[in-house]
Amino acid sequence: MQNIDIIAAHYAASARGDLDGMLAPFAPGIRWTEAEGSLYAGTYVGPDAVVANVFAPIGEQFERFDVEIDTTLDAGDRVVALGHYAGKHRGTGRAFRARMVHVWSLADGKVVAFEQVVDNAAINAAVAD
Repeated sequence: MQNIDIIAAHYAASARGDLDGMLAPFAPGIRWTEAEGSLYAGTYVGPDAVVANVFAPIGEQFERFDVEIDTTLDAGDRVVALGHYAGKHRGTGRAFRARMVHVWSLADGKVVAFEQVVDNAAINAAVAD
C-alpha cells in the first residue's frame, strides 16, 4: 500500500465515523499539529492525545464536522490533502465551511506527523456567542 492510499483510507474511515480505522495508520509517537488560532491549536503526541484533544472535542462540540478532500498530492514520504471542513456547531446552531490543507508525513507505512493549515475565521464565527 502506498502512502497516498494509507491517507485515503484514513479519510474514508473518518467519513464513516470509524475512529479505529482513522487511528490505524498512526505511529505510537505521531506528532499532530493543529493550526494556530484554531479551537484545538497545539501539537499533540500519540494517538490518545489526538483523540483527547482533537477528535473527542470535535464530536462533542459539533453536530456535524465533515472533511471534504478535493485533491490529494503524493510527495513520497509526505501526502498533501487540500479541501474544506464543513459542519454545524451544536451550541450556536451555526454552519460553517472553511478551506484547509493537511500535510501528512509517513515512515514505514505509519503516519509519524500531521500538520493542519486552515482558514479559521468561518469555524471561529460558527462557535462565537
